[in-house]
Order: sequence, then structure tokens, then C-alpha cells
Amino acid sequence: MSLLQVEHLQKIYTTRFGGNQVQALTDVSFTVEQGEYVAIMGESGSGKTTLLNILAALDKPTSGRVLLGDKDLSAVRERELSAFRRDNLGFVFQEFNLLDTFSVRDNIFLPLVLSGKTPREMEQRLEPIAKRLEIRKIVNKFPYEISGGQKQRVAVARALITRPQLLLADEPTGALDSRATDSLLQLFADINTDGQTVLMVTHSVKAASHAGRVLFIRDGQVFHQLYRGQDTNQLFYQRIADTLTLLANGGGEDA
Repeated sequence: MSLLQVEHLQKIYTTRFGGNQVQALTDVSFTVEQGEYVAIMGESGSGKTTLLNILAALDKPTSGRVLLGDKDLSAVRERELSAFRRDNLGFVFQEFNLLDTFSVRDNIFLPLVLSGKTPREMEQRLEPIAKRLEIRKIVNKFPYEISGGQKQRVAVARALITRPQLLLADEPTGALDSRATDSLLQLFADINTDGQTVLMVTHSVKAASHAGRVLFIRDGQVFHQLYRGQDTNQLFYQRIADTLTLLANGGGEDA
């Protein structure tokens, strides 16, 4: 069953000075199935960040549409967008985006506070997530007191506590060392195994090799894709790296 449908997205920006037009997305179409783990890769300027912003309902396409379940994102009213994102989408960012003046617990609770959940319900939701993410011992600390890897786990907890339909991750390993990266990627694989749909934008071949499918964006469109199949992470890593090399050299056809 398709959870996310992206249909013929085009995005054209008009520059502030001179009125020049820049085409960030040309014609992007793909679907993401319920429970799938998809990575999106592409060089800087390929359009993947623009695509992520549209999927996150932070920007609107010039043409085309995005359906999350049976909801057309372009049909969500402006005043309802914040609540829609909070209730349906979870976000994990490269720089964590935690508030240093809030404890770990309060950072995780923030989206639930904004949606009017009771303290009792917030605590009930936190307990299994904190246990699963191994952050129970740090919930009373502040972000400046914990490591980068712990900060990212807190960010994942904040994203998951709303029980989102779709988890969006933007370069989630970009600010982590190798050990914290391995731990986070295993965590993403585990929560996906539990049924969470994940869509990740990344430059990292290692991060992408943990996904079930990789979409390659070039010149504002999906140019190629790879399915994991029965590959191990190591074998899938090599296939992804080989594909990036081929695309960088101007080759590659959809397969």
C-alpha cells in the first residue's frame, strides 16, 4: 500500500534580483510504500533538498502534487500546516535542532505539548521510546551535557513520539562520528523493522546502504533507483558506490 505518492513535481524559483528563473525540480515522480525505508541521494544542486522541503510541507511545488495517505499536501490550508506536520510527519535533522534551555525530556515532549496532550499521556509515550533508544538515563539532562550521538537519539525520540506516518531524515549522520553513525543507522533499521516508514536524504553511501531502496536525483528528476533485494549492507554499499561513479561520469539508465 502506497503511503506517499509524488506525482510530476516541478519547482521553479524566481531570483530576487533580475527575475531569473531557476528550475530546481523538473519532473519528479515516485511512490513510497507503507513500512518502506528509502534513501534519496544526489549531488549538491540536484534538487534533493527542494524535494525534501516539499515532502515536509515546508514549500509548495510549482506544479504536480504530493499525497500522504489520501491527503493532498497542497490542499492543506496554511493555518493548518503546522498541526498537519506535527501530527503526520517526524523530522530528524543533521544539527539536531534541540533547545539548550529545555531538558532532554522537555525537548522530546515539545510537539506533544503543542498538540495539547496531557502530562500523563506524554510520560506513557516516552517510556517505551526512551527504553528503545537507550536514553532513559539522560532524560533529565540538558543538550549541552550529552554527546552528539545522544543528541541525535533525542531528536529521533522527539520525531517518533508523535507516532508519525512518515519519518523524514535530512543528513542525519552528517554531524556524527563513525561510532555514533553506526549506532544511529542500526536504530533506523530497527524502527523500520518495527513498521515505521522512513525517507532519508543523504550524501553518505554508508547511510544509504542501510535503506531498502535508493533513489538518485540528477538535474531535478529521479534518474535512477536501486533496490536492496537480498544484498547485505556491504554488497548494497558497493552497488550504490558503483552507481554514483557511473552517474558522475554521465552514464546510467533506469533499471
